[in-house]
Order: sequence, then C-alpha cells, then structure tokens
Amino acid sequence: MKKGCIIAVVLVLVLASIALGAYFYSQGKKDPVIYDTEKPVIGDIVQKAVATGSIKPRKEVQVKPQVSGVVDEIYVEEGQQVVKGQKLAKIKLIPSEVNVNSARSNVELARIRYQEAMRELERQQEVNKKNLDVEAAKANYENAKKDEERQRQLFADGVVSEQDYNRFKLDMEVRKTEYENALITSTNALKQFEATLDIRKQELQAAENNLQLLREGVTRNSDQVSNIVLSTLDGMVLDIPVEEGSSVIERNNFNEGTSIAVIADMGSLIFEGKVDEADVGKLKEGMHLKLTVGAIENQEFEALLEHISPKGEEEEGAVKFEVKAALTSETDVFLRAGYSANADIILNEATQVLMINERDLVNEDGQYSVEVATGDQVFEKRPVELGISDGIHIEVKSGLDTSDLVKVRK
Repeated sequence: MKKGCIIAVVLVLVLASIALGAYFYSQGKKDPVIYDTEKPVIGDIVQKAVATGSIKPRKEVQVKPQVSGVVDEIYVEEGQQVVKGQKLAKIKLIPSEVNVNSARSNVELARIRYQEAMRELERQQEVNKKNLDVEAAKANYENAKKDEERQRQLFADGVVSEQDYNRFKLDMEVRKTEYENALITSTNALKQFEATLDIRKQELQAAENNLQLLREGVTRNSDQVSNIVLSTLDGMVLDIPVEEGSSVIERNNFNEGTSIAVIADMGSLIFEGKVDEADVGKLKEGMHLKLTVGAIENQEFEALLEHISPKGEEEEGAVKFEVKAALTSETDVFLRAGYSANADIILNEATQVLMINERDLVNEDGQYSVEVATGDQVFEKRPVELGISDGIHIEVKSGLDTSDLVKVRK
C-alpha cells in the first residue's frame, strides 16, 4: 500500500515537471513585442458639448371650446394650414332643462325690471316738463325777491335800518341758491332715471342672449358664434384629439376644457434639449449649435443658443439642464414637430493645428509627455505642451513635429 502511494506521487511530480518544461519552452519561443508608431498630423479640433432633445414649434396652442356639448362637425384635417379666425369645428349644444328654466326666469325678471324703470322715467319726465319739483323753490325765491325790493326802498327812504334790510337781502340770496339747486337736482334726477332704464335694458338683453345661447349657441348681438370653435393663430394643425360625436367640456376658471385642435406656427422652430451639469458651466447664450435630426440623414442644421435653464433636474442619477436654441438655417426639408435631435454646442475650436491621439499621452504627476522613436523599437520620452482636446485628438503646441514617430499606446 505504501509502495503504491510513493509511485503515484513520483508520477505526479514527473508530469508536473514535463508541463512546466513545455510552458517555459513555449514562452521562450514567443516573438518579441513590436510597437506601432504614428506621425502627428495637421487637422481641426472642435471641443463641444452634446445636448439631446427634439424639434418643437416656438408657438403651439391648444384650441378649446367656449361651450360644452358634442362635436357635431370638424372642418379641418391634420397637416392643414389655417389662419386666425378660421372655423375648426362646430359644437352641438345639449343644454340642461334646469339651466334653460333658470335662464327663462331671469329673462322674465329682467323684463319686469325694465318695464318698471321705463314707467319711473316717464313719470320723472312729466314732473320735469311741468317743473313740479322746482315750483316751490321758485315761488320762495320770487317772494324773497319782492321782499328784498320793498325793504331796499324802505332802507333808501330811511324807514328801516341797514341791519333789517340785510336780513331780507340774505334771505333772497338763500332762496335763489335753493332754486338753482332744485333745477340742477331735477336735471340730475332725470339723467339718473335714464341711466337706470339703460341698465335695465342691458340686463334684459343679457338675459335674452344667455337664453338664446343655451338654446342655439349664438346670440343676436355677437359676431362670434360660441358653438363654433375658431383658430386663435395662423399655423398648421398638428393634431385633432377628438372625433365627431365626442363629448367636450368648455374652458373656464375651474376646468382646462377639452382640446379640439393643436395648432402651431411651423415657420418658427426651436430645439429643446438637455445638457449634463459638467458642460452647462461652459455654455453661454449666443453660442452656435449644429443639429442632427435622427429622421434626416446626412444633413446638419444651424441653431443659436438663446436660453439656459437656471435650474437642473435629476434624471437617472445625473443632473441635467434644459437649453433652447432657435433654428437659423433655411432648408427645403420639412421639419416635423417632435423630431428627435442631437445638438453639438461648439465650446472651442482650433483649425489646422498639430495633433495626436490623446491615448498616446503619458501622464506623470500632471506632466504630459509622449514616447518618440529614436531607432528601431527604441523610444524616448519627450515632454509636450498641449492645447484643446475633443476627447480623441489633442492639440500639441510644442515638443513635436510632423516628422516624429509617436509610440502607439494600447
């Protein structure tokens, strides 16, 4: 038993020795490492930030009805050009009987008030015509005037004192003022009754219009039919989210209402996108952008940065800031709203400069250098002064020329 174990151990050692010998032999037979080299080249380097987003119209509105009901007719189609005030759809009103009865009661009440105001005005006109409301003041003034004339004569004859005469003179002036005030009050009272009648007439018209509006969706004194939905701007119909027969709700202070159509001015487009917080500090308004649209191949569009959001939003663990840019390039290509797009924001650029691949740099404590060939597979480190980088290529300001061979670091 012991002899068998010894034989097994010896065999294992022999096999291990053979394997190690084969490994070292194969390693010794490998070819030596040969490093590739590249020459610096002259080219352009563009340093940029990338924003992802979409193309949107600057002006886009959702047109909503003024009344609730059911869509009776739709007059336009998606993609159609419309002008401000053009008919988009017609709403069929389905008024509540409670609302109709309430409106009818308001009409009767407003008519009664109007008739009462008319009678009051006629009575005041009669009073004003006959001067009934100023006769007493006029008579008092005439009497006071006669007394003043009589007392003036007696004062001139020395029968009465000046003090007694002045009392009658003052009384005449007071009566005169009362008479003049009565004339003004009479005129103002007539105007007040006329104004009251005009107010009651307007209330009656408003009540009648409201009743007619509930029944027909239109009023006699309005050029606009409330159950006809009109376009609020010139542009293209992007979407019609309802169909004929759909119920819609009017817009008011408590409800946003149902959108009948989405209209936008496709002649003024902007790019809306988001950039990473690492790049937003390098941006400023007025920078040029180059847009590439996913649906349009081999074409770039120019844009001008006009807005950078002051507040970032966290998305998937990263903070991003919204940017907006106005498209400035003219093109025959029709850009549709919602196209996804990428924007290259030019931060810095250098044209016709000496550059190498950034991967070939050697960084030693912040000091950059490259390995330059001095012979066959013989290299020496050479310090270089660097410029801008686009992440792949980097500008070399000094330390190299186009005749040098730079070791490729993989």
